[in-house]
Amino acid sequence: MHEKILIVEDEKKLSRFIELELQHEGYRTTVAFTGKEAVSDALAENFDLILLDIMIPEPDGIAVCKKILSIMQVPIIFLTAKAQTSEKVEGLDSGAVDYITKPFEIEELLARIRANLRNRFIEKGEILRYDDLEINKRTHAVMRGGQPIELRKKEFQLLTYFMENAEKVLDRDEILNKVWDLEFCQSSNIIDVHIRHLREKIDDGFKRKLIHTVRGYGYVFKSDL
Repeated sequence: MHEKILIVEDEKKLSRFIELELQHEGYRTTVAFTGKEAVSDALAENFDLILLDIMIPEPDGIAVCKKILSIMQVPIIFLTAKAQTSEKVEGLDSGAVDYITKPFEIEELLARIRANLRNRFIEKGEILRYDDLEINKRTHAVMRGGQPIELRKKEFQLLTYFMENAEKVLDRDEILNKVWDLEFCQSSNIIDVHIRHLREKIDDGFKRKLIHTVRGYGYVFKSDL
């Protein structure tokens, strides 16, 4: 076992305890005490999992989680004394894969770590994330803000193409050639119909819109905030 775990915890006694327990289990560890340190460490090394306290300084764990996941794919487990349902929801909606409240038994923490390491994507690129949207290319599961979304086959292919080219303006010919068979003529409204349906499923009801029309050219997939 050689997985590398980043521990972000400003309570030094607790962070040292967790570090020793993880090392005893064979994990490699790095410890950060502030949000700035956590982001810096996450960018400097490839971690297999991050344990992240919400109530850390400069900035807090929620902001750190969002920042890290906007750059890379890594499972994040929140460790926190906040136990209210609304706080758990906020943590999970920020992109974390799990949430464990203090005080906790080390056996439970180790079990959560093992479970989430098993669940990480089997091959690179299998899971795509952008903002609060996540798709699994193998199972075709789609989640936004923790809510499952059902897509038809072509809608899923279209969304995958958008996410693989996030923040890049795509013209209609590109989309037609990559997602549809070439026999569809350029004047076909097939793209507009599918994008309208896709918007209804992944944008309607959410504050941040992800699919945007670039007038006279095509579309771009990006957060509008």
